Amino acid sequence: MPETPATTYVVRVFEKPHWRTVLTTNDKTKALALAKEIGDKVRVDTITPKPEER
Repeated sequence: MPETPATTYVVRVFEKPHWRTVLTTNDKTKALALAKEIGDKVRVDTITPKPEER
């Protein structure tokens, strides 16, 4: 039975000179809510692994 890969959302904040990871979650609404709460210089990256082909 093929499983679909889980999408991961990474919330990052820019602190000179690097981006710092604040939260890593599988819940999109939680990630977006935290990004909105933080405000400026925030990005939410989406990571979806490709399924393995056999």
